[in-house]
Amino acid sequence: MPPAVTVQPVSAATRAAVLALRVHPEQVRFSGEMPGLLQAAEADPRSVPMLVQAGEEVVGAFRLDFTPGAVARRDFGAPSVGLRAFFIDRERQGGGLGTGALHALANWLRHHHPEIRLLALSVNQRNPAARRAYEKAGFRVDGEPYLGGRAGPQDVLVLDLA
Repeated sequence: MPPAVTVQPVSAATRAAVLALRVHPEQVRFSGEMPGLLQAAEADPRSVPMLVQAGEEVVGAFRLDFTPGAVARRDFGAPSVGLRAFFIDRERQGGGLGTGALHALANWLRHHHPEIRLLALSVNQRNPAARRAYEKAGFRVDGEPYLGGRAGPQDVLVLDLA
């Protein structure tokens, strides 16, 4: 049986493992790289740097952004949180950890932030593998593409947490 996939905030004890995570070079334009991602999340009082674990191993990271309009500057009509810079380490991709992490995140948000109704993100239109992973986890397209992305047009996706 594969290890359970969980998510939790980055702590002093897990920070070094998060800093060791790497993405494939072609994915950098979509997600960014450590340590810049972690530093940006830690510097923003409305963000929470998070990690993904498979069992006890740190295998991914992302940022929760609680800024209103954090994703595509949109108001979704319900309390929402933005998912930013989500990735699984390049050595662990392709095994379902991303989908497992997204399900774990939805459960974590329901428990720790029951006021949040939607998890929102934008995914670059030139990143179909990421979009498939998000859709597999239950995300759906919300409205028109966002054209202000630094790496080109992005589709806005949301997951209903209710």
